[in-house]
Amino acid sequence: MTSPAISRFPVPPFDELPADIQQRINEVQEKAGFVPNVFLTLARRPDEFRAFFTYHDALMEKETPGLSMAEREMIVVATSARNQCQYCVIAHGAILRIRARNPYIADQVATNYRKADISERQKVMLDYALKVSRAAETIDESDYERLNGFGFDDEDIWDIGAISAFFGLSNRIVNMSSMRTNDEFYLMGRVPREK
Repeated sequence: MTSPAISRFPVPPFDELPADIQQRINEVQEKAGFVPNVFLTLARRPDEFRAFFTYHDALMEKETPGLSMAEREMIVVATSARNQCQYCVIAHGAILRIRARNPYIADQVATNYRKADISERQKVMLDYALKVSRAAETIDESDYERLNGFGFDDEDIWDIGAISAFFGLSNRIVNMSSMRTNDEFYLMGRVPREK
């Protein structure tokens, strides 16, 4: 049986990719044990690939006093669920399960974060992230005051909003390209890794 295409757009042969993109993909494969389809799909446009992953890493690969790496993934899962992005919900749900060390959290956040087993502070964070994602034009000072009341400073608020906005872009590219989710993501963080 032939595997379905990972995107409706052609994926370039690996050996034809620029050296820096080949290196990035090899590093991801070494760390994860497979290559997430988003890397292969976006590699068709090297300049956009570089810009996308540079901004992704600036937002997602840091932990600050006000926002953990798991909370960053919560934002991705909640906003991607609202944007009906299957790839991002499944892939970032796997990362959330791993970073939170909780096999249930991603499903809860994706389905209805208001009922999830997360803190009130995290629910407020996700309320704001969803507002940025779906109704940014309605944000006003009361939103910032509410976030401040739960201990988020301006840098945290920027990060929450920027992650939501960035994944709005990502969700739309994934849906537009009919990107297929790697099978490996489905069980990650649910069952112990093979040694």
